[in-house]
Amino acid sequence: VSVGRKPVTGLRLCLEGSKQNRLSIHLQHLASLPKILQPHWDTHVAIGAPKWQGPEEQDSRWFEPVKWKNFSHVSTAPIEHTESCIGDLSGVHIVTGAQLGVWDFGAKSVLFLKLLFSRVPGCTIRRSVWDHNPRTACQRLVDASSSSSTSSTDLTRKVEDKKPEAASLQAGKFNKIVDLTEMTKGPQDVPGHWLVTGAKLGVDKGKIVLRVKYSLLNY
Repeated sequence: VSVGRKPVTGLRLCLEGSKQNRLSIHLQHLASLPKILQPHWDTHVAIGAPKWQGPEEQDSRWFEPVKWKNFSHVSTAPIEHTESCIGDLSGVHIVTGAQLGVWDFGAKSVLFLKLLFSRVPGCTIRRSVWDHNPRTACQRLVDASSSSSTSSTDLTRKVEDKKPEAASLQAGKFNKIVDLTEMTKGPQDVPGHWLVTGAKLGVDKGKIVLRVKYSLLNY
């Protein structure tokens, strides 16, 4: 899923479908472009085509095992635009889309994350942090100026009709192996206007988790 010229401020993993067996990635983004970004990213500004970036399929250094029959491993490689660095005068690449996929190597199947990057010309990165801390319950309320989009992939290779009780048990099983916590920073977080510039999947205590890289820009 991609959101166009809407700054992404957060990501989370979700379970969808009647059987809660579809793993989706949810993008939290601002509903409109902040004034501070308008001179750099308004619709009349040429920014070039956005580019998808993901992990190397054969790079098994990042494959972490999970105890689950549908995925044997998770690719935990950090996904960030390699050309974006602090002080880069050519512009900054920020996340405007995300997608989950699965590599099938026969006996081994690997869950991976891809991100879509769009350039913000005339800006530089002032500071970047990898945030491993989820928002607190009181912070998870969606701001009126924010909205969200999702992209999903099947958790199960075969979808079968099951009784509601069985579906409920299956949903509970998936909840035990997927961390559904929202990871987000935005204008409300000091000093404000954090934007997502990278992310990675991980495995923490047997759960598939999502970690996010946020950056502050110099405009």
